[in-house]
Formats: sequence, structure tokens, C-alpha cells
Amino acid sequence: MPPIKYQAVKDPVAPVSAHAWNGDRSQVAVSPNTNEVKILGAGGAELAPVCELSEEGLDKGSAHEQRVTAIDWAPQSNCIVTCGQDRNAYVWNYDASEKIWKPVLVILRINRAATCVKWSPSENKFAVGSGARLISVCYFEEENNWWVSKHIKKPIRSTVLSLDWHPNNVLLAAGSSDFKARVFSTFLKGIEGKPTATAWGKKMPFGEMMKEVGTSATGGGWVHDVSFSPSGDKLAYVAHDSSVTVYNAGEEALARVESKHLPFRAVQWLSEERFIAAGHGYVPIVFNHNGGELTEGAPMDVKEKKATKSLSAMAKFKALDNKGTAGAAAVDVAVESSHQNAISEIRIFAGDRDHVTKFSTAGCDGQICVWNAPPDSSA
Repeated sequence: MPPIKYQAVKDPVAPVSAHAWNGDRSQVAVSPNTNEVKILGAGGAELAPVCELSEEGLDKGSAHEQRVTAIDWAPQSNCIVTCGQDRNAYVWNYDASEKIWKPVLVILRINRAATCVKWSPSENKFAVGSGARLISVCYFEEENNWWVSKHIKKPIRSTVLSLDWHPNNVLLAAGSSDFKARVFSTFLKGIEGKPTATAWGKKMPFGEMMKEVGTSATGGGWVHDVSFSPSGDKLAYVAHDSSVTVYNAGEEALARVESKHLPFRAVQWLSEERFIAAGHGYVPIVFNHNGGELTEGAPMDVKEKKATKSLSAMAKFKALDNKGTAGAAAVDVAVESSHQNAISEIRIFAGDRDHVTKFSTAGCDGQICVWNAPPDSSA
């Protein structure tokens, strides 16, 4: 079944650098690869503008001064967190009486661009990755009415590109451009209860690295995205060398597929044994992890190729004059997939973490597509 397609950015078309849905999926926050964040309504056939997270919520100037790199929307508290290349992050709270979103300051203490951000499952903290080779774990300080951070630095040796939270609200996975995926503890003593033991380990002081895994023995690549399985025992990650890897902490086993596709940029589990990966190939692809074996499933977006049109002599001459070719195929530049450019992000749209029924993808073509997750039998 083809996806529902929304042209989120148009006039002109620009990449969707980040997107995040609210709790009931009636609105989506989108950044059109600029310093702006727009809230769009998803009630009809098209996304309708609702408002913009900008200067109306601030005393002076706009929120982000440079490109917004990541957005996350907490479904329960209805708070939005954004981060950007200006080294800043903001938490946005909706004021129903004034009908505007108001920002709260986040003290990141970084000297390079913020690259990614994710709310924890309990929504009492969030993590921000950056080019400063560290992760800022942020929590709210009521006395000063701002969000403060603690840093995880070692042994990260390059930019943090992706983050994902373990279901226990303590462990955090990070993928970076030093070709490594790591799992850290973010336990905040005195703020949250002591965590119970997991397959990743028992002792979890703040900043403790529970596991480090690579991408390839023959070279490797940047780890573009990481994702914990619903149980939290498995970690899937995709890298720029086109590899797809799953590490099972319970069995201490690693499974990897050296894909023939262009590199994937995003990954998301659909259930404990299946996940979706998508990226520069324009099409989401299903992967299965059963019995320690990782296999590639079917692509989600297969379309029949259009029949080649026969051109008259006059049409061939016009094509040669305008396009520099007499062939019909070169005139039609559209590709045979729903997305017309690279997919940059995957989000859960319907279902829960244990069983995703729908997911959304955002792309460099300005589109957001909502897909039905494939049934187990067709994966």
C-alpha cells in the first residue's frame, strides 16, 4: 500500500531537516532546513500552518539564530525541545491563555553545534548530542526555572550524530562520526530512583559506558542512527559504509549486513524482531533479526516502471533543443519512489514501541510520508 504523502515544505521545496509529532498526531513540528520551526496541522489532505516557534515567545529576537538540527515532542507533557547549529537548545511550553509557545532556556555548555536531541521515556530529562564530542543530559531546575546539563565526554572522539533511549529511562545509545555506537548510563543520583539491572549491566553510575561497538573491521563509517528494540536488549545502528548492525546485549552477539544499497540515515524498530532502515536510497527497507541472524527483507516502496513514450520527430527535436537529449526517459526526472530524495528521519506514527503499526519518514524532497508497517508474514 502506498504511503500518505504530505508536502511539508514548498514554495520553494526544501529539505525537512527534522520533524516530530505531538501525542495525538494532530500536529507536526517541522524545520525546513533553516532556523525556523513550524507547527503544521495534520487534519486534512494537506498539512496546514498553525504557528511558528519564533520571536513571539521571546522578549527579543528569534529563537535559533542558525539552522535547527533536531526536534522532539514529548507526548505526555506536550513540551517541544529543539536544538541547532547556534549551540543552543530550547524547551517550548504551550501557554493556552495566550495561545503561544514560550521557550525555557537550556544550559548546554557546549562550544560546537548541537546535532541531535531526544526526550527520555519518562520525559523528566532529555539528551543533546553535539560536535563538541560530548552528550549533554539535561534536567529541570525549578529554583532557577531553567534546564541544566551534565556532560558525558569519554571516550567519545568525534561528533555525536544520533541518540536513542533505553525503555528504562537510564541507558542512552549514541552513534558518532568516530565509527562507534556506544551505550551510556545517565542515572541522576538524587533526582531519580536507582535503576534495576539490565542485559547491559548492573552498576550504572552517571557517564558509565556500558558497551562500545564498531561498524566494520575493514574500515567502517559514521554511525548515522541508533535504535533500541522494545525490550531494550538489542541495539540496531546504521552507518555510512552501508552496513546495518544489531548488537544483542543479552547474548553478547553481533549480527551485521553489508548492504548493497546506498547508506542508510535512519533506523527504527517495529517490533522485537523487525526494524525499518531508510536513507540515501529513497526507500524504507525492512530488516529481520531472528535467532541471532540478521536478514534484509522487502523494500516498502516498489512501483512499476513507467512505459517509455514514443516521441514524434518534432518532439525529439524540441527535447534535444531544451534538454540536450532526444530520449524520452531523460526528460522525465522523477524517480519511481514516493520520496524523490534522501530520507533523513523516521518517527513512530501509530502503535506503541512494542508494536508499531504506522511510521513516518521525512526527506530532503520536503515531503513527510506516513507508511503502514508491513505485517509479520510479509517482512
